[in-house]
Amino acid sequence: MEHLINRRVKDIQISGIRKFSNLVAQYKDAVSLTIGQPDFFTPDHVKAAGIAAIEQNKTTYTMNAGLLELRQAASRFLHEKYGLTYQAADEVIVTNGASEAIDIALRTILEEGVEVILPGPVYPGYEPIIRMCGAVPVYIDTTRNGFRLSADLIKDKLTDKTRCVLLPYPSNPTGCVMPEEELEKIAALLSDKQIFVLSDEIYSELIYNGEHHSIAAISAMRDKTIVINGLSKSHSMTGWRIGFTFAPASITQHMLKVHQYNSTCASTISQYAATEALTNGMDDAVFMRDEYRVRRDYVLERLTGMGVEVVKPDGAFYVFPSIRNFGLKSFDFAAKLLEEQRVAVVPGDAFSPLGEGYIRISYAYSMEVLKEGLDRMERFVAGLR
Repeated sequence: MEHLINRRVKDIQISGIRKFSNLVAQYKDAVSLTIGQPDFFTPDHVKAAGIAAIEQNKTTYTMNAGLLELRQAASRFLHEKYGLTYQAADEVIVTNGASEAIDIALRTILEEGVEVILPGPVYPGYEPIIRMCGAVPVYIDTTRNGFRLSADLIKDKLTDKTRCVLLPYPSNPTGCVMPEEELEKIAALLSDKQIFVLSDEIYSELIYNGEHHSIAAISAMRDKTIVINGLSKSHSMTGWRIGFTFAPASITQHMLKVHQYNSTCASTISQYAATEALTNGMDDAVFMRDEYRVRRDYVLERLTGMGVEVVKPDGAFYVFPSIRNFGLKSFDFAAKLLEEQRVAVVPGDAFSPLGEGYIRISYAYSMEVLKEGLDRMERFVAGLR
């Protein structure tokens, strides 16, 4: 019966991140630096709110868009943090993580044959959804531009089929951040065009220099921008599965239909916990961010000491060093490192073909784990020279 399976689904590959993580599981003594998941526990006050919701039998469906008090809290959070203004009643949807938010946004705005411009290398979760919609991903090589899109690079790729430009900053896998001045140039380029912008800002609370800026804060862009965010990274709530879309009501009303038939609503218990997180945990990410900064600096120092080229990341919790000088493909480098030194990193080609020649290291791990992993990597690199 496999021949009857949807062709677009059959053509999709399992994420290279997960594929390599599954390989790592075979090595019980491996030091893994692969997964982008905070190593901190969910804050106690947030857990307590989830427990209270269970004990108070708050376990029924919510409105499709989510608890109004949660949407209000999310709206306040974005306004206070980033100067964005969205009406809780009809411009915010609570989703099952940022992954579902991305899915319902793209399925709402894409059609057969239209094009989506996105940077490469990039998180691998976008392309499969784009292709399942019958749309075409158009990658821009950002490796010579500090891993950032620019107005000039986007302009070169615009066609009459362009439906959406994707801005995933701070970036997974590179950790790069989009400067406000470049966002203004991109806005000037797109403001008079019938093109959506999908701005994935899930790492917005993890920026080490300056503040996070959203293109949706630029007045000319608000009506065509869908902002994605969530609590997985900011509040260490990956398993609670709470994400959000923020967009004008004219777009949100249609995304809500996709969300409704996709999942009805996000977990009620998680929504009550999320309300607490965004009400009394406005700054829960601060101590985590401070610790990540220390780890980032340590990882950069160690890589530089090994003679490995790396662009300094200003956000998220990843570094994306180049391994081109070692004469190995990304997968071969990672597989050999795992086999010989029991250290797991993610091959760069997991983040589109433009990631070839790089590896991703997550520093969402303790200093003890990072030290052991980098000690082993240093021995490996020395053996390649």
